[in-house]
This record gives sequence, C-alpha cells and structure tokens, in this order.
Amino acid sequence: MEITQRFYENFAKGLLIIIVNLRGTLNKIISFKILNKSQPDMENIKTTKTQNFFRIVLGIFMITAAIGHFTFQRVDFQAQVPDWIPLDKDLIVIISGIVEIALGLSMLFLTRYKVKVGIVLAVFYVLVFPGNIAQYLNGTSAFGLDTDQSRLIRLFFQPVLIFLALWSTGAIAYFRGSKVS
Repeated sequence: MEITQRFYENFAKGLLIIIVNLRGTLNKIISFKILNKSQPDMENIKTTKTQNFFRIVLGIFMITAAIGHFTFQRVDFQAQVPDWIPLDKDLIVIISGIVEIALGLSMLFLTRYKVKVGIVLAVFYVLVFPGNIAQYLNGTSAFGLDTDQSRLIRLFFQPVLIFLALWSTGAIAYFRGSKVS
C-alpha cells in the first residue's frame, strides 16, 4: 500500500509540474498566435462536418456522464477517486459532474469558442486520468470493469478522448496555424 501511495504522490507532483509548464507553453503559443496576424484567431477556426459531429458526440457524452455523477453511477464514480485526494469522494464526484455539465454544454453551444473549450476539455481529461489509473492499480471494479485487463484497456482510451477533444474543436488546426476547409 505504501508503494501505491508514493506512486500517487509522485504522479500528482509530476502532473502538477506538467500542468504548470503546459500553461506557460500554451500562454506562449497563444501570445505568439495573437501577435502573428497571418495566423487564424481561435474564434475563426473552421471545422468539417465530421469534426462537428464528433464535437457534438463528445458534448452529449459529457452531459450523460455528468448525469451519471449525480444519479445512477455516483458510487462507480466515487470508486475512481484516488484515496490520496484529501477531500470527500462524494464532493469530488459532484464537483466533477458540475464541470462535466459545463463542458458538455459548452461543446454543444459555445461554438464560437470551440477551440478554447476543446483545450479545456482535453486538460480536464488529463486531470481525471489519475482516477482511471487508481482504478487499475487498486483493482477497483466500477462501470462494469471487473478485471485488470478491462481496466488496463480503458487506460488507452483516455488519449483518444484527449485527441478527439482537440481535433473536433479545431484546436489541433489552430496550433498548426492553418484552417480546415
């Protein structure tokens, strides 16, 4: 148990360092893009119908997950909260559910700000990833994931969600400095 606790503490410290560095890097990229007039601004990135479809699917997915936080999947979500988080697990589930509803609605309706919303959603997926890791390392059954193999396979879907959040909102195109036509 002590090894698991040290892993979580080191993971949390590393994640905090990454977030601080990512924030600084994003600020530099955004500042550069704003100063460089040849680059499209965040509010004018065009996305394809396929990207819009996946943005809408992610929005609905987030709203559905949020509803689960408050109702029928509440216990499963509590099982994912790592023990090293010093707050009540139910409080974490409620707060993350509120964030998920806000992100889901933003994905659906704040299309003018879709690039920013996509970046925030991708960061959110990174921030909740320790819960998925905790579920795997602790062998916690939740959401029908009752084997180590199923819990391990689930870990590989988080990068897919991160990619979809960035791609479907045009954030990847923004960072590349080109419009999708």
